[in-house]
Amino acid sequence: MNLLMLPLFAQAAQGIEQTLQTGDAALTPVENVAQINMLQMAFKGGWIMIVLLALLVVCAYIFFERLYVLKNARKEDPEFMDKVVDYIKSNEVKSAVTYCQMTNTPAARMIRSGISRLGRSVQDTQQAIENVGNVEVAQLERGLSFVATIAGVAPMIGFLGTVIGMVQAFYEMANAGSNINITLLSGGIYQAMITTVGGLVVGILALFAYNLLVSRVDRVVNAMEAKTMTFMDMLNDISKGGN
Repeated sequence: MNLLMLPLFAQAAQGIEQTLQTGDAALTPVENVAQINMLQMAFKGGWIMIVLLALLVVCAYIFFERLYVLKNARKEDPEFMDKVVDYIKSNEVKSAVTYCQMTNTPAARMIRSGISRLGRSVQDTQQAIENVGNVEVAQLERGLSFVATIAGVAPMIGFLGTVIGMVQAFYEMANAGSNINITLLSGGIYQAMITTVGGLVVGILALFAYNLLVSRVDRVVNAMEAKTMTFMDMLNDISKGGN
């Protein structure tokens, strides 16, 4: 009985071996698969990618230009207010004004405006400082609204490219009639997907740049407000001492 079953076992083993060989062949990675880099992918996106690239360049220019401006706005002598207070208490008003002009930062320009109002009421001096402060903050925030616009518009432009690509795909499919081929649809769908990715990438980068710049502006504004409070406290002390 066992001898009769040996041919069956041999046949089954041979079948299993053929199956394993077929599976190994299926698992063998396919060679010579076409690959594409990011630059080639961007060119496939059509004219929409040119618009997105232009927005990215503008966003990058505003970002680095604002970083430079905000960095210079924070460059200041840590003892700036102490020196200004000493000059004023020593009745060296011209020296205080000259020192503010040499420092030439938003906070220094605010304090110089307050110094020019010395002798008037505290409210008048504070109003003058606030007016200059509003102008300085507007200068610091210049271009930020455009970066925020890019963050919102870039994904929309990418979605526009998606719609255009899908329209092209369906148009080619309609003209093909019964000779529909996947290659006819791949071009439009490819463009649609690439523009979506491009729009999202530009939008994300612009949003990151906007939030970073806003945080830097807030730091400068907080420093300006702190110096203004120090200056106004000094004026209040002088007015009380005079009374």
